[in-house]
Amino acid sequence: MSQRQYDVVLYGASGFTGRQTVEYFAGNTHQSEVRWAIAGRNRQALEAARAQAGEDAQSADILVADAHDQQAVDVIVSRTRILLTTAGPFSLYGSKIVDACVRYKTHYVDITGETFWVRDLIDRYHDRAAADGTRIIPCCGFDSVPSDLGTYLVVRQMQKSLGADCREVKSFYQIRGGLNGGTFASASNAQASGQSARMREPFLLNPPKTRSAEELKLNRDPREARFDSDIGAWATPFVMGVANTRIVRRSAGLFEQWNESYGPEFRYQEFQKYGPPMARTKAFITLAGLGALQAGLKSSFGRRLLRSLAPKPGQGPSQKTMDNGFFRCDLVGIAADGRKIYGVVFDKGDPGNRATVKFLCESALSLALNADELPGGQQRGGILTPATGLGDVLVQRLRNAGMRLETSDRGPIASQSV
Repeated sequence: MSQRQYDVVLYGASGFTGRQTVEYFAGNTHQSEVRWAIAGRNRQALEAARAQAGEDAQSADILVADAHDQQAVDVIVSRTRILLTTAGPFSLYGSKIVDACVRYKTHYVDITGETFWVRDLIDRYHDRAAADGTRIIPCCGFDSVPSDLGTYLVVRQMQKSLGADCREVKSFYQIRGGLNGGTFASASNAQASGQSARMREPFLLNPPKTRSAEELKLNRDPREARFDSDIGAWATPFVMGVANTRIVRRSAGLFEQWNESYGPEFRYQEFQKYGPPMARTKAFITLAGLGALQAGLKSSFGRRLLRSLAPKPGQGPSQKTMDNGFFRCDLVGIAADGRKIYGVVFDKGDPGNRATVKFLCESALSLALNADELPGGQQRGGILTPATGLGDVLVQRLRNAGMRLETSDRGPIASQSV
């Protein structure tokens, strides 16, 4: 693999998120350090994306392949060590790319939240990728890096400082930002294809294991607004929890297989939290809005209506909206004896775009530049998660990129201005 022409190829580089990955690589890498190229199905659009990214992107090669053309995809995948892709919906445009990555032993990262598709990847490719040491790591965007790495840090800190396994982790999100067309297209496609029912399975992505009725009940998706005493705030189900919780539980399941368990009865849930004033009112209004959105997505008429209101694929928030956004994920880890460890993952910038691009690009750069430090050594492979495939390497790269990832055993971690 070291003899391949490129270290990283950015596929889908002419899309809304893809253009931002080109700008990120142009601003944070040099071709002498990381040999990267951009790829997609339309050369003219790729040339425009490269021009938009400025002078530092002009030396990047352009590679053309339609995601449905297996032969053309194979040519690109065979020339790079790592394939990064933002071309979604991934259940429509990602399967041939992953297939090529597994066959050519090319590491892979994406930003999907389509857990039903990830389940299909596990069934088809996990064993072969694991045998070959190929890291296929979906969900490396805002779906689901903060949840996965935040939980990983809290659990490991609990085991280190308290000498106890973790019984439960809860995450509480606050976000400000906009929606891009690709995100809505993925959600709409999941409903239209009839796959959304699969996504409701709490342990959809876990390795096979017999589970009790009580375990299933404790990990069932929350549906109510409530005051949570562990965080001291009103909370509702988080809109992305149906994806993030499955990734965190897969991490826990894989670590258990590798004798690196989070805890024998570990469970995970996540929420959106609300501060004063009128926190309770805001929680119930959001809960009603979330219900209306879910109802709208279930019918073809509702999807058409929402599609007319949402950004089109290739479109997204304004620069101002992205610059003024932020996200904060507060985590509470609880041991069997009730002791707690707190964590936070925080960054400025729209979570669905600025943060997602940082998560994704630093994931690819972890594979490109820190291969000897990755968890599990060179032999680890399979359909992995950010925590199991990248772990502390990605944590440190994100910290170096200005993101806050902290844990504390002294109480909730204080906020900072945004």
